[in-house]
Amino acid sequence: MAGQIPDLEAWERTGTGKGAARAARRNGMVPGIVFGGDADPLPIQIPFNILLKRLKAGRFKSTLFNLKIDGHDDVRVICRDVQRDVVKGLPTHLDLMRLRRTTKINLFIPVQFTNEEAAPGLKRGGVLTVVRPEVELVVTAGDIPEKLVADISGMQIGDTITISSITLPAGTRPTINRDFVVANISAPSGLRSTYDEADGKAEVG
Repeated sequence: MAGQIPDLEAWERTGTGKGAARAARRNGMVPGIVFGGDADPLPIQIPFNILLKRLKAGRFKSTLFNLKIDGHDDVRVICRDVQRDVVKGLPTHLDLMRLRRTTKINLFIPVQFTNEEAAPGLKRGGVLTVVRPEVELVVTAGDIPEKLVADISGMQIGDTITISSITLPAGTRPTINRDFVVANISAPSGLRSTYDEADGKAEVG
């Protein structure tokens, strides 16, 4: 299970309809609704500045949150929609969906690279170039991996590590249906020019 699911704090919203939503916005809040699971829909509101900060941070719709509402048990949710003002593009309403433990969702999982000291390419001055520090996976809400581990021992300059060479947790799969590159060991700039010169001489000869 992922160790750090971010909290998202909200407040229960009294009243429904356009009038109540407008009142929430006048008070600096963004109205929303929490639905799904085994409970009734719950009207909520979130401070505008907090929601805007989350949205600017990116990947709001693919982040699992621990929703905290005073008077209610914490629940895991994922955003299903953010409605925005057509002129200013600012958030005006959001929909959050409660998740059952068996629900399948798409999440970005960070990649940790291990055994760098056992990579000959790095000892020769090569550079580990990370193409994807995170990989989007289809995961089960009740069993989200904290990270993926990529072992780079034995890698030489020019070698690549692809998603197929990383052991994925049971029940997960990438959202991309091809064997994409996660990282590679590239030659440092000085070494690359030496290789290029050598290749050029070989072609001329």
